[in-house]
Amino acid sequence: MTTLTKRNRRPDAPADGELKEEEEKKREASDEEQDSDSKSLRLTLMEEILLLGLKDKEGYTSFWNDSISSGLRGCILVELTLRGRIYLEPQSSRRRKLLDRKVLFKSAAPTGDVLLDEALKHIKSTEPPEDVTNWIELLTGETWNPLKLHYQMRNMRERLAKNLVEKGVLTTEKQNFLLFDMTTHPMTDSREKERLVQRLQDSLLDRWTNDPRRMTSRTLALILLAHISDVLENALSTLPDERYELASSRSRSLLEAEPDLESARVMSPAHEMIWAILAAFNKS
Repeated sequence: MTTLTKRNRRPDAPADGELKEEEEKKREASDEEQDSDSKSLRLTLMEEILLLGLKDKEGYTSFWNDSISSGLRGCILVELTLRGRIYLEPQSSRRRKLLDRKVLFKSAAPTGDVLLDEALKHIKSTEPPEDVTNWIELLTGETWNPLKLHYQMRNMRERLAKNLVEKGVLTTEKQNFLLFDMTTHPMTDSREKERLVQRLQDSLLDRWTNDPRRMTSRTLALILLAHISDVLENALSTLPDERYELASSRSRSLLEAEPDLESARVMSPAHEMIWAILAAFNKS
C-alpha cells in the first residue's frame, strides 16, 4: 500500500444548499457529455486505474507495484457511491472524523457490473457496518479475522482485464516466464488509454480549477486513486519537463490536503467518500 504524506464539526448547509447540489449535478452531467463527445467507452474507475497501470505491449502491471490492489478496492467504494448505492454515515457529535464514520447501504439496484454488485452484496449484508479503512482491508483480503476472509474480491486485475477485452480495449495472450506461463492482456486499441491519459493531464493542466470543490467527483477520484494505486506517474511521464512539474505540483496539493477539512466543505456524497479513502491511505 502506498505511503502518502499524512496531513470540526460539519458546518450547517448554507441557505442555497439546493442550488449547490444542482450545480454539482450539472458538473457531473458535463463530465458525462465530454466522454460522449469523444466517443469514449464508459469505463468504471477500476478499469481506468488498471488501464493506466498496464504495460501496453506486455499486457501486465509492474511486478513492483504493490499499491494497485488496495487502490482498486478504493475505486469500488467510490464507484458505488457515484452510482448511489452506498454513502458515508452522516457526521455527528460522536463521529466527526471521516475514518470514524461507517459505510452505509442505500440501494440494492443492480449496477450492471459483476464486481460492483459483488461488493455491494457484502456491504448490504454486513452488520454492524464497517468503516472505509476496514472495507478496503476486507475487500483486499488483508484481515486477520478468518470469518471475514470471504469478503475478499479475488482475481480483480484478471477480471477487470477480461472486462476490457470484452470492450475491445485489450486482447488475451499467453507468455512464458521461464518457470511458468502467465496470461497477459496487451493493448489492442490504444485510443481509449490515450483519451484517458489526456483527460487526466488536462484536469491537472488546462482545466485545473485550484479548488477540489469545483472538480467533478469522477475527476477528483481519478487523480487521487491514480496516485494511491501508484499509476499517476504513468499518465504524466509523456509531458514536457515544465508541464510535468506543474502537473505533479498540482497533484501534490490535492494529496497534501486535510481530508476532514475538505470533506466539511462539500455537499456531494461522492466527494466525502473520496476524501475518506484518501484519509484511510494517509493513515496506513
